[in-house]
Amino acid sequence: MRPWAEHLASNGLTVRLPLLPGHGTEWQQMQITRWTDWYDCLERELVDLFQACDRVFVMGLSMGGTLALRLAMERPDLIDGVVIVNASVHSRNRALRALPVLRHLVPAVPGICNDIKKPGQDELAYSRVPLQAMHSLTELWADVAPRLGEISCPMLAFGSDEDHVVEPSNSVEIVQGVSSHDLTFIPLHDSFHVATLDNDAQLIFEQSLAFVERHVPEVSAQEPPTKARTDT
Repeated sequence: MRPWAEHLASNGLTVRLPLLPGHGTEWQQMQITRWTDWYDCLERELVDLFQACDRVFVMGLSMGGTLALRLAMERPDLIDGVVIVNASVHSRNRALRALPVLRHLVPAVPGICNDIKKPGQDELAYSRVPLQAMHSLTELWADVAPRLGEISCPMLAFGSDEDHVVEPSNSVEIVQGVSSHDLTFIPLHDSFHVATLDNDAQLIFEQSLAFVERHVPEVSAQEPPTKARTDT
């Protein structure tokens, strides 16, 4: 997420890049967190940011994109637009059906990290997936997916043609489900799941900035900067 945030910041936006509970330490720490912990962290920062800023845009990758969608549902009064990259609202992996029981028997399974087409990139992800947290993510999906129609703010969505973590059908469900009249979908033809570190990263960065500038013209006019937020 950092290169995305740095690109926005270097172009005059104020950016928050919060570290979600259970992230950036050890997978055992994530095992004891739930989606409500991740969401509550973002909502608190969103409220704080809104109090100091005129405009707020929420952006997220993967699960962060899912959380961004929920923020757009719950706090439309605080958000001027949302940008998502390979967000998830479902999975067709049948193995997940065993999660309700398996999570009590097996703490973690080998993770899928570095799903990146571009050589030499490192996602810095956990090597194992904690199953309690994974089960909680499925509960987040169950909360968000049926309510996509509640989202009406401007939206920019990116989706990789080939993604080995989040099925491309997620982007289809999201784009077809939201009520946003100002909606743009950009396919990513040269990236896998972690597209913000992949071959299409610059496209994401530039189009995200253009999205903000389009909805807040004073940004491109070099007037006082718009306050933007990027979620993990």
